[in-house]
Formats: sequence, structure tokens, C-alpha cells
Amino acid sequence: MTRKRALITGISGMVGSHLADFLLENTDWDICGMCRWRSPLGNVDHLLPRANKKDRVSFLYGDLCDYISLQNVIEESRPDYVFHLAAQSYPLTSFSSPLQTLDTNIQGTARLLEALRKSKGSDPVIHVCSSSEVFGRVPKEKLPIGEDCSFHPASPYAISKVGTDLLGKFHAEAYGQKVVVTRMFTHTGPRRGDVFAESTFAKQIAMIEKGLIAPVVKTGNLNSMRTWADVRDAVRAYYMLVTINPVPGEAYNIGGSFSCTVGKMLEHLLSISTRKDIQVETEAARLRPIDADLQVPDTRKFKKHTGWQPQISFEKTMSDLLEYWRARVAAGSNFLTR
Repeated sequence: MTRKRALITGISGMVGSHLADFLLENTDWDICGMCRWRSPLGNVDHLLPRANKKDRVSFLYGDLCDYISLQNVIEESRPDYVFHLAAQSYPLTSFSSPLQTLDTNIQGTARLLEALRKSKGSDPVIHVCSSSEVFGRVPKEKLPIGEDCSFHPASPYAISKVGTDLLGKFHAEAYGQKVVVTRMFTHTGPRRGDVFAESTFAKQIAMIEKGLIAPVVKTGNLNSMRTWADVRDAVRAYYMLVTINPVPGEAYNIGGSFSCTVGKMLEHLLSISTRKDIQVETEAARLRPIDADLQVPDTRKFKKHTGWQPQISFEKTMSDLLEYWRARVAAGSNFLTR
């Protein structure tokens, strides 16, 4: 019997790499990872020997901004499942590069879904990864945020994810494609990019512990409320999404069970540091012009449909994130203090 195939766009990112790990360990599927020729491969370094041996892993070059490359990836991979994770995913960058963000995330998703729709003899289950950022600035009386909460995006990135979200639903309804949409709330852990708050804090702490920078953590807005999930819980949710009675056109909120402000998250990271003299300093360049400051999800719909529950505690997530950066700093790599 031919093994099923999963196509992961954005396999070289934090989520894509952890999803590949999960699928290799928990299924017998072949994993086709789409990345650009210039994509950094650090997050999938451990998978490269398997790819070289053609052991259930392959890397295919594709770009959401190039339709022909997407056609080629789909023709070569012939997927049973598609996890569309690739995106310009950093909200702050979207303020300085809005057009690139909109093209990659909205038109890129449109290109991918069209290429899948027009592919002969292929009808995969497609996971379109939207974002909790679509909800944007939510008043307190609307917490926790349900799937029917109105969209009020607070960045060009969030606007791009509104487009991504609506495209997924449209393709399910208009063309009968098996598209399911997720709005994942804050998720983090090892391999998190250093432009995101908790990861840059952990990186700065690791560099301070090593004596590479002064004992000052630079921060942006510490008052935003977040509900924290572990990336390893997130990818397990994505697997369950496409394998447990996927309903085309449905959208689900997914998120953790522990909520606190970004400031409280930083306090926890500082509490587990070996250095007890670290100061905190707000840096204007790290502040967004407008922020989605109340991100607390209602995840009952997804849990009822799949039985998924988060399993990894906030404390373990943060500890593993800090250990990840300690290992990278100890390896002698150089980093920008961003």
C-alpha cells in the first residue's frame, strides 16, 4: 500500500519543523516540505540526513509568490494532506513591509489554493493556517474570543490573515475543496524566531548569562494579555484537525489554557535565569503602532470536535525555550540583539 503524503508549506519555520517531527514519529506518512531556495534550514537540520537518504522526507523548492513553482511542488508531491503554514508571520515587520506581507499571505494563499484546485487527480485535505491576530483589538466584554467574534485586525499582518482566512472558507464553499481553517493563538517553544517577544527575551537572557551583552533585556509592550500554548501541542492539534472528520469550510480557534501578560511571561523567564541582576528597559523600536492586546481564546468548538487538549505546561514551554537559546549561544553562534 502506498503511504500517504503530507505537504508542509513553510517546513523550515518553527511550526513546520515541529509538525514534520510529529508526523514522522506518529504516522507512516511521507513528508514533503516546501521551502524557498534561500530558506534557512537550521530548524530542520536534524532532518537533512533523512532527506539525503530519501527516508520519508523530501524538500521541494517553491515560493508562494510564484505560481509555477507551486504547480511544480504539487505535481511532485501529490499530497493527501496539505498544511499551509508558510507566511510572512511577524506583525511588526508588516508595518514596514505591508505590500510584501499582503502579497505573500493573501495572494500566496490564493495561488496555492488555485494550484491545488486545478491539479488533476488530487483532492487533499487542506489546512489553511490563519491567526488569532484576525480578531485584533477585542473589548473585554467579548472575552474569551469565540469563532464568531468580529474581525478588527490591528496590523497589516492581521489584515493579510483575514484574507487568508476568508480565502480558505471561500474555496471550500465555492469549489468544494476540503479546506479547514485554524486561528491559532500564541504558541511558542524551541525554534521560535527571535523577533517574537518571548523568544527575544529568552535569547537576550541566554546572552546575558554568557556575558555577551549587558544585563538589560530590551522590551516592547509588556501589557498585552496572551494565552500561551506550546508549539508541540499546536502541531498535534493540526494533525487531529485533518484526520478527525475534517469539515470543509469550518474555522477553529486553538490555543492554550494559561493566560498572562507579556510582562508576567518575562518575569517568569527572569525567575529561572541564573542571573539575578537583569534589568528591563522598554525600547521604542519594539513597539507596534497599534497592538492586539487581549488575546484570550474560547477553544471549546475545536476540543469538542477532536478531543484535543493542551498537555504541555506554560512553565515547561518557557524552560525549553530558554534552554534552546542557551544551547544556541553556547554553540558559539553570533546573534543580533533584536
